[in-house]
Amino acid sequence: MKIVYYLPSLYISGGLERIITLKANYFAEHFDDYEVVILTSEQCGKEPYYKLSEKIKHIDIDVPFDFPLNQSKLEKLIKYPFKYGLFKKRFTQKIYELAPDVVISTLRRELNFITKLKDKSVKIGELHISRYFYHSHSIQNNNQIIKALKNYWDSIFLANLKKLDKVVVLTNEEAAYWPELSNCMVINNFLTFYPEENSPCTSNEVIAVGRYSHQKGFDMLINAWEIVAKRNPDWILKIYGEGNREDLNNLIIKYKISDSCFLKHPTSDIANRYLESSIYVLSSRFEGMPMVLLEAIASGLPVVSFDCPCGPKDIINHEVDGILVKSGNIEELADKICYLIENENIRKEMGLEARKNAERFKIEHISLLWKNLFEELTKNKN
Repeated sequence: MKIVYYLPSLYISGGLERIITLKANYFAEHFDDYEVVILTSEQCGKEPYYKLSEKIKHIDIDVPFDFPLNQSKLEKLIKYPFKYGLFKKRFTQKIYELAPDVVISTLRRELNFITKLKDKSVKIGELHISRYFYHSHSIQNNNQIIKALKNYWDSIFLANLKKLDKVVVLTNEEAAYWPELSNCMVINNFLTFYPEENSPCTSNEVIAVGRYSHQKGFDMLINAWEIVAKRNPDWILKIYGEGNREDLNNLIIKYKISDSCFLKHPTSDIANRYLESSIYVLSSRFEGMPMVLLEAIASGLPVVSFDCPCGPKDIINHEVDGILVKSGNIEELADKICYLIENENIRKEMGLEARKNAERFKIEHISLLWKNLFEELTKNKN
C-alpha cells in the first residue's frame, strides 16, 4: 500500500502539519506493508517543524505561491496563473511517477484537478476545519459581486468534493453540515500523547493553549478572567501560544489582571504544563476538532469550553468530564470556571472522567479506522 499525502508545507507549527506528520509516522512505523510519501509545494528548503520518520519520503515540488512575502496583492494576482499551471504540472507528474494506491488531499488547489488524473489511485479529502469557516465562507462582504463570486466558489468546491472517493471530516457535528455529500464519513483526530500520569487538579492554575488569533477567542477569555479574578484572586491563568500578543496584552492591562493572567510562549514541554494545571478552558469562536481538548482530557483536566462549531460537543460529555457553555457567552464562561475552582471534589471527579473519556481517541484506535478505509476503497477500486 503506497500512500501520498499532500499539504502545502511542513515547516509551520500548525495543527494540520502536526496531525498529518504524526499520522504518517504511525502508518510508516506500525504498518509494515505501507509506504508513505508526503508531497509539499512550498517547503522553501526549510526543515519540517515536526520530526518525520526515517521511513517516510518527503518530496517538495517547489511552487511557493505566497513567496516572496513582501510582494503586492497585484503582483501575486498577476503571477498566479503561471504558478498554478506549474503547480498542476509538477503535482500531476509526481503522482504518475509515484503511482500510489491512495492520494490524500488537504483540499487546497489540488482539489480542482486531482480527480481528473488518469492514474489508478483512490482519492480522499481530509477536511480539518468547519464548513462555515473554511474556503469562501471566511469572506465577510456584502458586495453583490463578491457574494456572487463566493457562491460560485462554493459550488465548484462542493462539486469537486463529490468527485472524491471519500471525504473525511473530524466530527459528527461537521458531517451534518454536508447533507449534499454521500461520500462523507467521520474519523476523529487522535491524541498526540497520552501521559502516564494525570493532573491531581489541586493547583490554583487554569490553562489555555493556541495561536494568538481571533479564532481562538483569547480576547473573550481574558474578559472572562477579569470576572474570575475578582471572585478567586488566588488563581492564575496561563495562555500558551504564538503570534501577535499586543492586543491581548493591552486587554490584560485594561482589565487590571496582570498579576493573574499571563501570556506564555509556546513550549515543547506542554504535556507537563497540563499536568501542573487544574482546569482547561477553550474559548474558540470555531474549530475543526481541537487537539488541545484531547490533550487536556488525556492529562486528566476538566474542561470549560464554548460550544462552538465544531468539536467540543463531540469530545466533552457535558457535566460529566467538562462543561459546555453557550458560544460567546463571556459571563457564563466565567461562572463555570468559578464553579470548578470553587468545587474541588467535582473538579477532581470530572478530571478522572476526562482521562477515561480520552481512551477512545488513542492513535492505535483511530489508525485502524484509516487502515480499514484505505483497504476497503482500494479493494473496491480494483
